[in-house]
Amino acid sequence: MSVPTRGVLYVHSAPSAMCPHVEWAAIGVLGGTLEVDWVPQSAEAGTYRTEISWQAPVGSGAAIASALRGWERLRFEVTEEPTATSEGARYSYTPDLGIFHALVGLHGDILIPEDRIKAFRVKAALGEISMEQALDGLLGSAWDAELEPFRHAGDGAPVRWLHQVI
Repeated sequence: MSVPTRGVLYVHSAPSAMCPHVEWAAIGVLGGTLEVDWVPQSAEAGTYRTEISWQAPVGSGAAIASALRGWERLRFEVTEEPTATSEGARYSYTPDLGIFHALVGLHGDILIPEDRIKAFRVKAALGEISMEQALDGLLGSAWDAELEPFRHAGDGAPVRWLHQVI
């Protein structure tokens, strides 16, 4: 039996022609039907945004992010809440940066696995990057900086719930 969790797909910007494809991709992962309210995204002319809250088995956030990654002119984030048996997750995507993944704890903090810290320490010790750049990489600072104008432009956007039958 799979463990259920909840999450949100935040589509920060998508060209109008891409909107139905985003919906189909979400339905392909989560099943069911979907009614989505797309609203104009003021941070980028000609694009739209939406938020889809979902409930499905653990790992569905990764499946949604995988289904959407690599799409030109699409910016999105997927969050997945932690459960009693799993950490939460956040996936951020921009066309310029690609995908960023972070584990998320019970209180919404990014959890950085030991092996990632060690790898960035080695890069910093070799002079490949500074410690500040290493920390920014571990925290996804570049993704946050690029997505922030799109997040604020969506304040007050309508949310639809999508539940998967488990």
